[in-house]
Amino acid sequence: MCDALIPAVGIVKFIRTETVDTKTFFVESPSGGKCFDFQPGQCAMLGIPGVGEAMFSISSSPTNATHMEFSIKSVGKLTSYLHKIDPDTKITIRGPYGRPFPVESDLLRNNLLFIGGGIGLAPLRSVIKYVLDKRDNYGEVDIVYGARSAGDIVFADELKNEWIKNTNVHVTIDKPQDGWHGHIGFVPSYLQELSFDTNRTAIICGPPIMIKYALEALVNMGFTKEQVYTTLEMKMKCGIGKCGRCNIGHKYICKNGPVFRCDELENLPEEH
Repeated sequence: MCDALIPAVGIVKFIRTETVDTKTFFVESPSGGKCFDFQPGQCAMLGIPGVGEAMFSISSSPTNATHMEFSIKSVGKLTSYLHKIDPDTKITIRGPYGRPFPVESDLLRNNLLFIGGGIGLAPLRSVIKYVLDKRDNYGEVDIVYGARSAGDIVFADELKNEWIKNTNVHVTIDKPQDGWHGHIGFVPSYLQELSFDTNRTAIICGPPIMIKYALEALVNMGFTKEQVYTTLEMKMKCGIGKCGRCNIGHKYICKNGPVFRCDELENLPEEH
């Protein structure tokens, strides 16, 4: 934990625009390679001295040894600043933080159902790419993803051209729009249309309202909450259980999560 508290220098080597308000930052250490080892679902603290520091999910797989990736939506002071920087900018980075997805235990050998909404696909991307890099260790993989519009779809090229080669990809947008010939509707209703069998483990991330109704849809389809994982990393602040910002009931998201099996959340207050 001591190492995770000490900021290191990271260099933003490349920036890829995903949507009008979301960019992916490719970060490596000054000597090259990843800044530190991590597991899918863990987070890191990124900072700009004099501007601020915040927690972000790592959207690349730990199997990628050359760099780390962070897919960040512009929503505030720090994120807006990050969206204006150029490649080769130095930032601070520290971590990893949080409990990861159980990719080498509970998810191993299982059929997997990834359910993402909006920028919520970013933390799932780390797991998806990990699974794809170790494809023989997992069963059938389905990805259900929803965005407000076609222009809001993150990782569009990967969804259409890369992930579809080894998974079943299902994409929907909220409302009809010109030029869109795919599915239209919200993720929870799309799940029920797809009517997946329960012989799989589900992993959900997205806006809280989507997670709530997607979980209800899964339960209505016969899934148990023990079969469903989610991540609440958006509530994390300090990462070490000191600031209290992520406290929900008797849980600290940063220390007990951010990854939770959904039955673990049953006794928490409704605020989550």
